[in-house]
Amino acid sequence: MTVTSADLSEGSMADSMLRLQGTGYVPGVAHGTLQRGTGRPGSIALIGPSDVVGPLGDPAGLIVVDGAPLSHRMIGLVARGLPTVLISTAQATRLLPGSPLWLDGATGLITDGEPGPAERWPPPPPESGRAVRLADGTKVRLMASVRGTAGVQKAVGCGAASIGLVRSEFLGADRSRPPDRAYFRQAFQELDEAAGRLKLTIRLIDLAADKPPSWLTDATELLRPLGMQGVRLYRLDPVRRVLDAQLGALAEWAERRPVEVLIPFLGSLQELTHWTRLVRDALPDSTPVGAMLETPAAVLDIRNWSAITDFVAIGCNDLMQCLFGADRDEPRVRDCLDPYAPVLYRLLNDVAAAAPRRVESVRLCGVLPRLAGVLPLLVGVGLRQFSVDPVWIPYLARDLAVGTLPDAEALAGRVMACRHSDEVRAMLGLPQRPAGTV
Repeated sequence: MTVTSADLSEGSMADSMLRLQGTGYVPGVAHGTLQRGTGRPGSIALIGPSDVVGPLGDPAGLIVVDGAPLSHRMIGLVARGLPTVLISTAQATRLLPGSPLWLDGATGLITDGEPGPAERWPPPPPESGRAVRLADGTKVRLMASVRGTAGVQKAVGCGAASIGLVRSEFLGADRSRPPDRAYFRQAFQELDEAAGRLKLTIRLIDLAADKPPSWLTDATELLRPLGMQGVRLYRLDPVRRVLDAQLGALAEWAERRPVEVLIPFLGSLQELTHWTRLVRDALPDSTPVGAMLETPAAVLDIRNWSAITDFVAIGCNDLMQCLFGADRDEPRVRDCLDPYAPVLYRLLNDVAAAAPRRVESVRLCGVLPRLAGVLPLLVGVGLRQFSVDPVWIPYLARDLAVGTLPDAEALAGRVMACRHSDEVRAMLGLPQRPAGTV
């Protein structure tokens, strides 16, 4: 999407004091002059989803109009580190190019008034390598989800309990040719040095329609928005050769350093059994092997899946696109992937209750835990381990520290009793969805 001047007319901004509530996406406070598009250093850049994949210049912060929060391209913004807020087209009509703005990427607030000192600085990080605690002492593990060495370094500084998910398809700088064992050997060594004492979980190569490597020359034929991803590509060359190279390098690494391995996008118990056996055969016996549960069929069968693996990770971004029948990378259906839908929490509550050793062996990955008001609900339905972008860990730790487990469980119970998300948003004190959203 390209934001046009028609969307941003001077006469559309009638308020003398602007206070616009969007969705916080990348934390941090930024100040600058609003401009359409990218390029001007120190500006607040107003862009659309299609602008995210290109060069952004050097803005102080970003406002993305009609961005899909769960999409691969939007998730990639977090690694760039620019404070970012998502807003709707209707909200964008209130913004005047050339005006000075402040934005808070943690709370989602956009204003022309200067924030106080407390809002300008991130909260202090928790102690790296340890769980955080609620006010009543309940432990919650905030792990980091990263793309490579820079993300691991950020995770250490942000107080991650561990590296809960390394997206290995992004490792290294060269994506123009299939990586071999030497390539992964070097990449894993760099991760090792950056992580220090933090535990590491490597997710095996996980290709998808919106993150194709350039070495996969027939990507448009192989990759589809729903289904042709994860292990379903492992039988095909050159993906299988890359998998074998990765497992070979992991086997060498795991002899020297404890590491966990995670298998992505498994659709059935038969797939799980086959690929878990193959991965275990390739690695030292002591290496924990886990599975990504990313479809309703997988999470609803968590008891059987947990009997085969050492741990499971609920991939909530893909789970939500399956649950709500909407492509996570398609901005036009972004509102269908509703993070405040009560049915989502009923499902996660049932899954957590069915999982053996749920606190120790189940983690939740994805954007969901860092959305406003959501983390206490996830704790309330029975989850205790979360893999999130490192920059969010200090904020989430701060929010958890003021709550208790009984409060979280009571809140989750009230949310699960709601009929629809408008009731949930009102209960959490959040803005209602824009007018016209169905």
